[in-house]
Amino acid sequence: MHISRYLDLAILKPDLTPQQAREAIALGIRCNARTVCVRPCDISMAAALCDGTQTEVSCVLDFPHGCGDSRGKAELAQRYACLGAREIDMVMNYGLARGGEWALVEEDIRGVAEAAHRHGVLVKVILETCELTDAQIRRATEASVAAGADFVKTSTGFASGGATPEAVRAMLEAAAGRILVKASGGIRDYQTARMYVDMGAQRLGVGYAAAEAICAGQDEA
Repeated sequence: MHISRYLDLAILKPDLTPQQAREAIALGIRCNARTVCVRPCDISMAAALCDGTQTEVSCVLDFPHGCGDSRGKAELAQRYACLGAREIDMVMNYGLARGGEWALVEEDIRGVAEAAHRHGVLVKVILETCELTDAQIRRATEASVAAGADFVKTSTGFASGGATPEAVRAMLEAAAGRILVKASGGIRDYQTARMYVDMGAQRLGVGYAAAEAICAGQDEA
């Protein structure tokens, strides 16, 4: 499978103008990305642009800190699904995870997963692995499995670090085939992208500016 079909193209910078967001979405469609991952304000536009293409719309929820109210998160998931998002990348409340409040972490994820799944929408849980220990990464993966999420994802790209082989390995080992893994953050070339795919990641989060170079890298290889 071409590397483009692993890519969730992140179009999330808060200073993007509507025209810049539109151009980045068009780039994702040209590259045949799996999804364009957009800000909530861009869901409707992205859905219209992606209609009839192989590229679907994903969006972020409670991004980038994950500190929102659980009920509010679930309501937003339903709203975003109705606007046209087919996948939702929610930020886990990693402060709760760091504090060992795993029942609350699981409850937070479950509300979003249940709301999204009622509309056939997939849910990815962003752990923000740079803020967690190896043990916490593994426990967060378990919580995501128990809550019914579809993916665990390393990073927002807005914290101090992105994906690392160590974090992805911990997630894959904890997942044990029960949930898919998305590596995200710091993936800017084909070699890095291929490394995570070879490890077992089923999806890659990349900034839209890197998409053409990553896809060209496979064509050259």
